[in-house]
Amino acid sequence: MTEKKLDTVRLQEMSRAFIESASLFAAIDLDLFTEINRGNNTVSQFAEAAGISQLNAERLMTMCATATLIHWKNGHYENADDVERFLVKGEKSYAGPWLSFLRPGWKNWGNLTEKLKNPDEPLVIGSYESMTVEEARKYHEGTSSIGFGAGRRFVKHVDLSDRSKMMDLGGGSGAYSIVAAQANKQLQAVVFDLPPVVEVTKDFIQKNQIEDRVSTQGGDFTRDEFPEGCDVALMASNLPQYNREIISLVVQKAFNALASGGEMHLIGEMLDDDRTGPTDAAIWGLLEVMSNSTGLTHTRADCVGYFDKAGFIKIEVNEFVPGILTRVSGFKP
Repeated sequence: MTEKKLDTVRLQEMSRAFIESASLFAAIDLDLFTEINRGNNTVSQFAEAAGISQLNAERLMTMCATATLIHWKNGHYENADDVERFLVKGEKSYAGPWLSFLRPGWKNWGNLTEKLKNPDEPLVIGSYESMTVEEARKYHEGTSSIGFGAGRRFVKHVDLSDRSKMMDLGGGSGAYSIVAAQANKQLQAVVFDLPPVVEVTKDFIQKNQIEDRVSTQGGDFTRDEFPEGCDVALMASNLPQYNREIISLVVQKAFNALASGGEMHLIGEMLDDDRTGPTDAAIWGLLEVMSNSTGLTHTRADCVGYFDKAGFIKIEVNEFVPGILTRVSGFKP
């Protein structure tokens, strides 16, 4: 058998991946996918709509086509199915803010080597600790664009029909709590997050007209007391922001605070136990270098261990968003 000849193609593609990211951001900025949806779907039409030259319009559209974001059909471009659903402005499922969420750190990533070699003294949650209300608002406007979809997925996966009160640890926009309360009319929820964040949470609660059943508690759940009288605890999409000791502590605190028979759900970017993936989990762990926190990526086995150590029973691991998010759950005896 002839041995496969090695080449640099895979490594070249990885080294140039930032160009694809830049192209996606430019397409979002210039409303390329929205304009294609509106019928401005040729080079000349898009160039006029975007206010750029036809040459640059052709360059960008060619790049997006090779990235399979758009495709040529019958003399014009069309959006790929996922692009049509998530990147057309004005649609309920528009996820542009979420896909641009990490963009502010663009320049920092070019200095990753220096940050790894000469880090600042890390804080428990790094830059999140000094977040202002306005920074929190910008942050959660980005995360909420995908968070409400995740909340709807959560209430499909988890039956809360016999539950009375949920604590939402680090709930941010309150998306999970808002959706859960809307779907379960008997359910109360408390979003427990940093004081600047809950000021933003209140806006989302008011916008969704559910102030009577979703409330907030400002504080640091790594230090402060948890809400009382809860039979559900939820911690979603902030797992890599914390180290192993902190997550173990938080799971234990949740166990202690829950009513007997209560349940906890930890939803986050978790590594497979062989630590070979998914890549998304590794990315979020590495991101904490930029945030100057002590956080890292946890494996599924790590998270099961936190639950087991705290005293939870009937511990289960479930795919939540395949390749992205995993849900670990358990019950208090």
